[in-house]
Amino acid sequence: MKNNKPQIVLDTNVLLVSISPLSQFHWIFEELVAGSFDIFISNEILTEYEEIIASRYDKEVVKDLFGVLLSLPNVYKVVPYFRWKLIENDPDDDKFVDCALSANAFGIVTNDKHFNVLKNIDFPKISVYSVDDLQQILKETDTSNN
Repeated sequence: MKNNKPQIVLDTNVLLVSISPLSQFHWIFEELVAGSFDIFISNEILTEYEEIIASRYDKEVVKDLFGVLLSLPNVYKVVPYFRWKLIENDPDDDKFVDCALSANAFGIVTNDKHFNVLKNIDFPKISVYSVDDLQQILKETDTSNN
């Protein structure tokens, strides 16, 4: 982690539950906007974000969200050049693995059980974290910066 900030890939399910100010997970979006961690995205991830979020929110929310995401200095666009195909039970999730590996990210934050298969793969090694793990990591990072 450069600058002691976690550098992660956010699965769509995590971003989705963090958008609403009424959500118990809104702190994730607030921490992202505050620059507490860096995220990596690819075109495939952006497309999925848009598709899933647009199915639950109106066009203005999606437009505003993407305006924020694409303007934040801690959001980095990655172009994965290799497809690892590690998640056999849900190949659509491979885009997050490919992005994380291309970016040399700290890990993927998700609540999707399909990513658990990564825990048993020695190479390439990619860490998987839950939302609770992210909260703990951010607390530890904040403590070490003080």
